Amino acid sequence: MHGFLDWLSRYSHCLVLLLLEGISMFLLVSFNRYQGCVWFTGANYVVGRVEEWHHAMVSYLDLGERNRELTERNIQLERELEELRTEVAELTHDSSYTERAVARHLQNIPLLPARVISNSIRMHDNYMTIDRGLRDGVRPQMGVVCGTGVVGIVSHVTDRYAVVMSILNSKSGISCRIRGNNYFGYLHWQGGNVLTAQLDDVPRHAPCKVGDAVETSGFSNVFPPGIFVGRVMQIRDSKDGLSYQLIVQLSSDLANLRDVAVILHEQEAQTIPEAAAGNGH
Repeated sequence: MHGFLDWLSRYSHCLVLLLLEGISMFLLVSFNRYQGCVWFTGANYVVGRVEEWHHAMVSYLDLGERNRELTERNIQLERELEELRTEVAELTHDSSYTERAVARHLQNIPLLPARVISNSIRMHDNYMTIDRGLRDGVRPQMGVVCGTGVVGIVSHVTDRYAVVMSILNSKSGISCRIRGNNYFGYLHWQGGNVLTAQLDDVPRHAPCKVGDAVETSGFSNVFPPGIFVGRVMQIRDSKDGLSYQLIVQLSSDLANLRDVAVILHEQEAQTIPEAAAGNGH
């Protein structure tokens, strides 16, 4: 207590000066219109700048959550688009039963949102690591997608993480078909351009043209039918001349991928919390 009183005694002149300065400033801006306007304008500017910095910082820290929400929203929009395509097809009577069944099936895919924590695109065999593992219900041979289409297949899993063989891997061979018919082939990547791959073994009598959509065929347990892969950008003969080789413009840019979703098997989807596994909602 004596120390505090000594400090007040030592700095009493400064404290009195500051008090008088404060009173003078208050009287100045209270009873002089011009000085008051200047004071409040300056104060509002400072407060506005502080609020702007605070908002920018909060927005930056919230980017991760927003990206996850956008990924889930993109997947939901893809499903809604499939529903609209089905309704239009039914009204115009030019869609097959298979296409309508695919659209209905896509509405019920159990998805587990995940974040990409490492990703390679410059190797001949590329992999990525996601922040979901065994404890989240992830198992090998599960498909991985993003809001724009197919990403890859789970290769190895630990308790907390999973390694995904991306479609930019020479060992990857996903069964795909041309939307609108049942002719299928196998999607391979031979290196080079990360935005294109090739669909091999497409029969020569299969109707196809540049711009046709390429989607998963559903001939395996990894991907259900109808998930968008890309569009045909070039048609050429295979080396043996017995089939077509389609150059596909991939729908997903894996070089800028941050958020994905794992397609869960039904038994895994039932064993994890509803908050962890979403259906694109």
